[in-house]
Amino acid sequence: MPYNKFTLKNLISEFNLTLVENVRLFPNIQPVNPSDLLQALLEYNVPLATAIDTEKARGELIIFPILLELKRNINSQISVFSGKEFSVEPERGLNGNPDFLISKSSEQFFIAAPVMTLVEAKNQDINSGLGQCGAEMVAAQIYNATNNQSINSIYGCVTTGSLWRFMRLENQTLYIDKVEISLEPVERLLGILSEIVQNS
Repeated sequence: MPYNKFTLKNLISEFNLTLVENVRLFPNIQPVNPSDLLQALLEYNVPLATAIDTEKARGELIIFPILLELKRNINSQISVFSGKEFSVEPERGLNGNPDFLISKSSEQFFIAAPVMTLVEAKNQDINSGLGQCGAEMVAAQIYNATNNQSINSIYGCVTTGSLWRFMRLENQTLYIDKVEISLEPVERLLGILSEIVQNS
């Protein structure tokens, strides 16, 4: 089955993962100030995205501008992908097109070293996307190991654009942050994303 067919329950069972839920992944985050461009975009885009109220609108108007900010002003040595095919082990259901993927490589023509996947929540229900996001994280872990990329932790996030819930996969343990991070203040969110790409 493709990524979006996984529930959290069958993901844990299928890949023999240990689930840790009661954890804070980013307790002491250093905020990162947004650029004037991002501030202006979000001021205009957020009301529009929430009024249109579709996954596509939230992805294009809120999520992708934030990821571009991460690449443009925080860490230019990453690549950002939207909807690109990422087929790792189709026979085990690890195939499909992640909504968004961040790679710790400046290579933009193909995925080189994935460190984070992001999934837009279905019907604004973050929990419904945890299985899909976890499956994409497992795929990224396998992909990195196969391609000799020494990345210890793979991160994931399920987001409505307004709320962001982060996950971390280390070895066979999947950690789900007990706190949902709000879009505002965006400085905190940018700080989390920056820490992920810098420390991976």
